[in-house]
Amino acid sequence: AADGLRVKAVGTGHSFTAAAATDGLLIRPERLTGVREIDRTAGTVTVAAGTPLKRLNETLSAHGLSLTNMGDITEQTVSGAISTGTHGTGRDSASIAAQIRGLELVTADGSVLACSEKENPEVFAAARVGLGALGVITAVTFAVEPEFWLTAREEPMPFDRVTAEFDQLAAENEHFEFYWFPHTGNCNTKRNNRSPGPAAPPSPLSAWIEDELLSNTLFRALCALGRTAPATIPPVAKISSRALSARTYTDIPYKVFTSPRRVRFLEMEYALPREAAVAALRELRAMIERSRLRISFPVEVRTAPADDIPLSTAAGRDTAYLAMHQYRGTSHHAYFSAAEQIMTAHGGRPHWGKLHSRDAGYLAGVYPRFDEFRALRDRLD
Repeated sequence: AADGLRVKAVGTGHSFTAAAATDGLLIRPERLTGVREIDRTAGTVTVAAGTPLKRLNETLSAHGLSLTNMGDITEQTVSGAISTGTHGTGRDSASIAAQIRGLELVTADGSVLACSEKENPEVFAAARVGLGALGVITAVTFAVEPEFWLTAREEPMPFDRVTAEFDQLAAENEHFEFYWFPHTGNCNTKRNNRSPGPAAPPSPLSAWIEDELLSNTLFRALCALGRTAPATIPPVAKISSRALSARTYTDIPYKVFTSPRRVRFLEMEYALPREAAVAALRELRAMIERSRLRISFPVEVRTAPADDIPLSTAAGRDTAYLAMHQYRGTSHHAYFSAAEQIMTAHGGRPHWGKLHSRDAGYLAGVYPRFDEFRALRDRLD
C-alpha cells in the first residue's frame, strides 16, 4: 500500500489467459496449504487456498471422503480452480465452485470476510467464481461425501451416432463426455457412473498402454510430426482415432475422473446452451472440412447443469462445453478465431482460464448478472 502497488493472487499459472497478470504485487499461495478442518456431521472440508487439487483429492481419500465431481486436471490450486470456473462433466453435479459451502476472503482494505449463504451471502454468491477480482481467497470449504466407487466405460463411437444420441447419452449417464477427432468421423466416449464396487482398476500394463503410451507418448510424437508436416495430420488422425480400444474399469472417484496430461497445448473452450451443442459441433466440423486447417488434437465435449453463480459459465442454464486444442508451437489463431465465431453465434461463454478474444461488452450480454458482479468488485476493491 505504501508503494501504491496493485495486488493480485495467482495459483499455479495453469490458465492460458492473463487473468492473474499484474504490474503490481503478485501473491503466490504456495505455503498456504493443507486441510484446516473436516466436519463429518456437516459433510464439509475446509482447506487452505494454495492446496493443489491433487493433494486435496489424496487427503480426502485418506479420510474416506470425496468431492462429488471434478475435472480431469489436478495441478491447480483450489483457489485458482474455483476462481476460473474449473469443471468436469456431469448430469446432476456441477463445477468445483458449485460444491463450495464457504470462503475466507481478504479484501483490499485488509478485512477478513467469512462468506457463506448465511454470512456475507452476496459476496459468497459471486466470489465462488471471482477471477481474483474481489479479494484474495485464503480458505475454501467444500461439500464432500463418503468416498464411492465409480465405473468408467470408455468406448469408440461414430460421430454421427454420438451427435444423434447426445441428449440420450447425457441423460442416461451421471457423467458423459466425448472426444471428436477432426478430419475423421470417429469419437471416443466416456461414461462414468456410480457402482457398488468392488474396485476393478485397469491392470498396470493396460493403464500404461492406454494412458501413457498411446494417450501421451505416441500422441505427442504424432502431434510433433503434424507440426512439422501438416499434410500428415488427416491420415494419421484416421489411424490414431482408432487406437484406443473399449474398456471398463472401477475405482475411487479421483482415479476415474482425472487423467495424466503430458502433451502441451493451447486451448479455447466455450460454454453453450445445452441445446446448441450438437449444432455448434457440426458447424465446427464443416468449417474444418472446408478449410485448409489441419487439427491434430480432438475436440472435447462435456456437460454441466445450471448453477446460480453469477460468473459461472453454467450460470442459469444447462450447459455443454466445447473445447478446442492446438499442439504447442503450432499456429492456433486461424482455428480459434473461426471456432470462436461459431461459439459466439450460439451465445457462448468463454472459459475464464482459456484463450478467447471477448471483451466486457460481449460478456455483459451473455452473463445477466455481469453488472452485479462489477458493482460488488467496485465495493470491495
